[in-house]
Amino acid sequence: MNKIFVGIFDEHKITLEGLRSLLKDVDDINVVLSSSDKINFLEKLRTASIHIIIIGIHSSDEIQLRLIEQLKVRYPKVKILILSTQKHEEIVFKTIKAGAKGFLSQDTGKNDLVEAIYTLRNGHDYFSNSITSLLLNQYIHKIKTDEKRNVTDINMLSLREVEILKLWGDGLTNKEIAEKLFISIRTVESHKNHIMQKLNMKTTVDVIKFAIKNNLIEI
Repeated sequence: MNKIFVGIFDEHKITLEGLRSLLKDVDDINVVLSSSDKINFLEKLRTASIHIIIIGIHSSDEIQLRLIEQLKVRYPKVKILILSTQKHEEIVFKTIKAGAKGFLSQDTGKNDLVEAIYTLRNGHDYFSNSITSLLLNQYIHKIKTDEKRNVTDINMLSLREVEILKLWGDGLTNKEIAEKLFISIRTVESHKNHIMQKLNMKTTVDVIKFAIKNNLIEI
């Protein structure tokens, strides 16, 4: 895999150092820019080659949301990943609306962080399990009261893809799925891409909605 170039902005230096430390030994990922000063970060970003920008958010500050919007306009090909102490529904939706393609809570471990970076680089959105649950709350409530289940497209998937979809919906990481099914992580990623392509879906939330509708995940 080609190198993934990452930039990190976080006003808290200790968080910045922690993120750099977590990613420094990952062969495919190279942190080429990191700063706790917004002006400095934006200035260096002008000449840097970046695929993923990680932004630390510690409050529902409108300034941070404007920064996301600004980056999205200036660098439309760059994917923005939010790492936040806030897990309120409002801030999650606001950052997504502003242009973020991924959202992790700060109880996230290294494996989830790395998986999020890979997923965004592959062109898909990524949300940690706790955030996905938050986004699906209202939808799940609606499904519980809806007697109809749409199973039209389930036959488009192979038995292996359905098996992976069930485990994916249960919150297992790529590594956990790979170990459970005795296959490689790359094979899991490949199956996930095929599932999303076959179902014509762009986000993890859409896929899990599909799995719920087709009774692949118990509510």
